[in-house]
Amino acid sequence: MSTGTTGTAEPTEPAGRPADAAEAVARRREQRGWYFYDFACSVYSTSVVTVFLGPYLTSVAKAASDSRGFVHPLGIPVRAGSLFAYAVSASVVLAVVLMPIVGAAADRSGRKKPLLAAAAYTGAAATTGMFFLDGHRYLLGTLLLIVANAAISVSMVLYNSYLPQIAGPDERDAVSSRGWAFGYTSGAFVLVLNLVLYSGHDSFGLTESESVRVCLASAGLWWGAFTVVPLRRLRDRRTAPGGEGAVGSGWRQLLATLRDMRRHPLTLAFLLAYLVYNDGVQTVISQASVFGSEELGLEQTTLITAVLLVQILAVAGALWMGRLARVYGAQRTILASLVVWTLILVAAWFLPSGAPVHFYVLAAAIGLVLGGSQALSRSLFSHLVPRGKEAEYFSAYEMSDRGLSWLGPLVFGLAYQLTGSYRQAIISLVVFFVIGSVLLARVPVRAAVAAAGNPVPERI
Repeated sequence: MSTGTTGTAEPTEPAGRPADAAEAVARRREQRGWYFYDFACSVYSTSVVTVFLGPYLTSVAKAASDSRGFVHPLGIPVRAGSLFAYAVSASVVLAVVLMPIVGAAADRSGRKKPLLAAAAYTGAAATTGMFFLDGHRYLLGTLLLIVANAAISVSMVLYNSYLPQIAGPDERDAVSSRGWAFGYTSGAFVLVLNLVLYSGHDSFGLTESESVRVCLASAGLWWGAFTVVPLRRLRDRRTAPGGEGAVGSGWRQLLATLRDMRRHPLTLAFLLAYLVYNDGVQTVISQASVFGSEELGLEQTTLITAVLLVQILAVAGALWMGRLARVYGAQRTILASLVVWTLILVAAWFLPSGAPVHFYVLAAAIGLVLGGSQALSRSLFSHLVPRGKEAEYFSAYEMSDRGLSWLGPLVFGLAYQLTGSYRQAIISLVVFFVIGSVLLARVPVRAAVAAAGNPVPERI
């Protein structure tokens, strides 16, 4: 089996099979391998960021806090309940520094896979190390979160940049949606295992804290194990020889990328809209468990089952919204999902404490729009990327997806720090969806695709 390194020869044409049929078989093989990186890393996003780490790191920080409920990392007074949100914000600032360099290196060298492997296994190792987060070690937890979050952001630059290379214009919505579906499937499966372990930790001879730490570490092991599949199946493409060293010229390449993107103002307009509304999406995902545990007083098992419900419905939601996009176009479908996101936050403001049924209803609504809104945004952007600049432009996209999604967690953390209310923090996120919807509606996407030099699909 070919490992797909740079310079690897194209698959040999089978006897009697036309060249285009052989290429189609090779492309489908790559697509199936590509899906598996979502399958590998989505467990981190689900089990670690969305379910366990927020409440657990908050509890560790509270155990280490002073009489006023503050911890003092680097001598800075931070309310223990805001630490997780601030750590998420700091992690994406680090990602902002790294992603342009990695994107430029990938495009110059054509060797995406070694970079993908380095980022993936750095994140997997940091996540596995969360097993040692206990007692008052909130600084260790903060550091590991920052490293793992930055690593997954860098890896997603490379992962997403494969999409235009392995899928034609008319199939990208479907391929992107299947990738999200794979991710949510793995997230749901591992959450079931987490629920069994956590709810029955006594029978496994573990304390509650130990069961959480095992769940955190297992996400890192899963991430590392299944990353092997895309690394074996994806192929690096030859590129024209570059001038300077890729890493050394990363920031110069970033400036060149930004100058080049000025030639595609409609692509920039979409990125701006995506930056705003996705900041809201990412913040809701990362802070939902903290909101549920700290503001609504829900048990950890309730949070796990609610997120499990999100995972199950997100698989169906991603595929369902992919079908809607084929009928109504990706832009209109995304806009409809943003209306639903806004209503979800308004409903969260009114949720009564200690009422898991209402929380489950909200989780179901999130599941139906979560995967589809993200998958369609990714596939829509892939149409706006000039050929030969996939990793470079997807580094900018990933900065919008993860790397610049620091403002939402920062606003959320500041709102709680100033008010002591997670309801005030959650309702503040409405502005991201409202402004994002307005900006997206103003983008003429068909003209944007044509301006990027790409064929315009029948529906977009």
